[in-house]
Amino acid sequence: MYRKRMRIIDLTCDNENAMQQCAQMLYESFIDHAPEAWPTLEAVLEEVQESLSEERISRVAIDDAGDVIGWIGGIHSYNGHAWELHPLVVKASERGQGIARILVRDLETIIKARGAVTLYLGTDDEDNRTSLSNVDLYPNVWKHVASIENRGGHPFAFYQKMGFVIVGVLPDANGPGKPDILMAKRIA
Repeated sequence: MYRKRMRIIDLTCDNENAMQQCAQMLYESFIDHAPEAWPTLEAVLEEVQESLSEERISRVAIDDAGDVIGWIGGIHSYNGHAWELHPLVVKASERGQGIARILVRDLETIIKARGAVTLYLGTDDEDNRTSLSNVDLYPNVWKHVASIENRGGHPFAFYQKMGFVIVGVLPDANGPGKPDILMAKRIA
């Protein structure tokens, strides 16, 4: 559990420093596992700016010094009955301390108050970190899902601990043998 003092606040367009920190954190987190997702810091900054639109939620965890140590976003969909969790990232030096768990719970509380029933996400496997990667998942996708293995610290295991279940897989979503693992949980 995170032992230092931390607070969670809305990320707003007038907080340029926090926006830059979110962009840097997301870029550094994905450059090794999925560089195609955001190939440049500028592309990530666009993602941060998009997270500030009216139909979205964008929240950051701030430490005592005012530095961003985690960022989570939510995207309104399905007439508000379901929200997509996107993105979730924690500063590398702060991982493993429960910050992501706190951010997810915070997002759940907010969207539940707005009438949401389901929170869902996609967690790509672009670098062979699960047994669903580099495999022809067709024709029996669910056979592969039933025996999924985490082979390299893939985040699906974290989401399972948070109560999410695998509700689908989009084979080859990111190219041959690179699926998107779809997960969801009921929050209401």
